[in-house]
Amino acid sequence: MVLSMAAVGVVVVVAYFSIPGADGKGNGVHSVPYQVELASAKRAAPYPLLGPQQLPDGWKATSVSYGPSEKSRAAWHLGLNTASGQYAAVEQADGSSEDVVERNVPGAEPDGTATVAGQEWQRVQGDRYRALVRPAGGTGTTVLAGTASYEELAQLAETLE
Repeated sequence: MVLSMAAVGVVVVVAYFSIPGADGKGNGVHSVPYQVELASAKRAAPYPLLGPQQLPDGWKATSVSYGPSEKSRAAWHLGLNTASGQYAAVEQADGSSEDVVERNVPGAEPDGTATVAGQEWQRVQGDRYRALVRPAGGTGTTVLAGTASYEELAQLAETLE
């Protein structure tokens, strides 16, 4: 019985050390490609759709979608893991600005403004997330939201095209 337990223990130890995380660093963050979805969504969106052409060093795209949502016909989402391990997302939709902000930053309250790359963004702080918000043309709203700091969200804003 002791030999059986030892054999099982060896298998468990070998498996533990030989199966890396999704990114090879063991942190379990799965990276997804987003460039094709970004290009397709840009062609279809009724507003100037924004997305990073290149992510900042150490950032990873973790989720991507484009399509109708609860209160809009065209909602774009790009979820990201920042270099510091925080969550950030690009959220755009053609619903009212208030609906888009409340859907992505529950409990949002104004928290000043920030100027990023010559453009003014509204800062909002919610129950769990903070965000930078600005209009996307005359028909949409852009929300950069997440647990990331305002500085990281500004870094994301600088990459948007």
